[in-house]
Amino acid sequence: MLNNKKLKEKAKTLEPVIRIGKNGLTESTIKEIKKQLNKKKLIKVKLLRAFISDKNKKEVAKEIAEKTSSNLIYMVGFVIVLYKD
Repeated sequence: MLNNKKLKEKAKTLEPVIRIGKNGLTESTIKEIKKQLNKKKLIKVKLLRAFISDKNKKEVAKEIAEKTSSNLIYMVGFVIVLYKD
């Protein structure tokens, strides 16, 4: 596994592959995140403000990481970066 610093550097150039909006965190969203992680290993997920409030976005990020068996590398604003080796 790459270290967090290297993963953060790699993630800077990525565009979000998944956007979580008004429908929230659905089973199909989780399946798509898993599919993207298996294919790319390192992905960005954008949380839309309509769905997320500031105080629970960290909880949502942790929930996504748990449900997809991935590592939460970092979170900036409403964008989270996930890694799965």
